[in-house]
Amino acid sequence: MATYEQPLQTAAVSSIAANKLIRNTYTLLAITLVFSAAMAGLAMVMQVSPGISIFCSLGALGLLWFVLPRTANSATGLGVVFAFTGLLGFGLGPILTMYLSLPKGPEIVMTALGGTGVIFLALSGYALTTKKDFSFMGGFLFAGILVAFVAGIAAMLFSMPGLSLAVSAMFVLLMCGLILYQTSQIVNGGETNYILATTTLYVSLYNLFTSLLHLLTAFSGDD
Repeated sequence: MATYEQPLQTAAVSSIAANKLIRNTYTLLAITLVFSAAMAGLAMVMQVSPGISIFCSLGALGLLWFVLPRTANSATGLGVVFAFTGLLGFGLGPILTMYLSLPKGPEIVMTALGGTGVIFLALSGYALTTKKDFSFMGGFLFAGILVAFVAGIAAMLFSMPGLSLAVSAMFVLLMCGLILYQTSQIVNGGETNYILATTTLYVSLYNLFTSLLHLLTAFSGDD
């Protein structure tokens, strides 16, 4: 009897832990998205220079690479997440101002925002309900993001619009894959830290939204 009870108890504990992780992750993600949107709105009201976006992005990368891994297991990690998402949100303000100034700007921004939401809900819902293991995508996603990042820098330095569009398309596909991968990790026990899980999902949403903005603007003829 005890032989059968032990696996059942272990499975129950794992299920409770996974549900708690999911709840904490999506709660923190929702809060950081609202905070990030508020910071973007503040930057728009202040009419911040577009150049500030670069400094905000560099500051956010510094927090992501060097600070968050060391603080993710403590309460300090929450402050780092809000600093990270706040910087990206503030840096997004001037970018949104630029897009909204275009003839079809408001329509483009709303379409990108809606598309990001639909894609995220669909992919997350699929991974949560099916509980499929997408861990095999980890290596491919890491390599793909690295290649896209380098290509994006090259497109910016050498003013190559075609390459820039290709990079945005790559990021859309890669971020879709990253959403599936990270959600799968949460559900199947590959990720147990809700701060790190939240950060990955936030980065996916941020890059998905900005990439859709770029692509929609180009296809609308406003680019």
